[in-house]
Amino acid sequence: MFAAVIAILSQFTIPLGAIPLTLQTFAVGLTVTLLGKKVGTLAVGIYLLLGLIGLPVFAGGSAGFAVLFGPTGGFLVGFVFNALVTGWLLERKLLQFAWAMIANIIGAAITLLFGTVWLKLSGNLAWQNALLAGCLPFIIPGIIKACAAGYLGTLISKRLPKKLRVGQG
Repeated sequence: MFAAVIAILSQFTIPLGAIPLTLQTFAVGLTVTLLGKKVGTLAVGIYLLLGLIGLPVFAGGSAGFAVLFGPTGGFLVGFVFNALVTGWLLERKLLQFAWAMIANIIGAAITLLFGTVWLKLSGNLAWQNALLAGCLPFIIPGIIKACAAGYLGTLISKRLPKKLRVGQG
């Protein structure tokens, strides 16, 4: 179900050149905040597999090997590592708004790191150009989305039965 949530939120895009601003990072953060490292990462993996087999789940309804292994594929691959690290951090402490926001910001930074490095290597770009295209325009929106995912995920989680909650310390 959360792979579908990521797919739906991925369609909310604002074009910013070759790399659009999307709600994918928010969806990944929310998914992991609610489901934890193991199940959250599995949901992200299912989302990527759906796109890889051709379902139009990536930003702008795109799909396939060309997207996943193209210049912006690093952001998609980065989602897996975002989920792993964010989930791991969230499971270390009691789930609170501030901690969830910090964990999601770190996860979003990991996505940007993977995306920027991949963009640099696949596009044979200078580091400065890769940073200008793949990182800098997304820092502030990434922080906002990460904070929103952490806040909303914590808010929803606190309303779940205790046995379903992530991050119990």
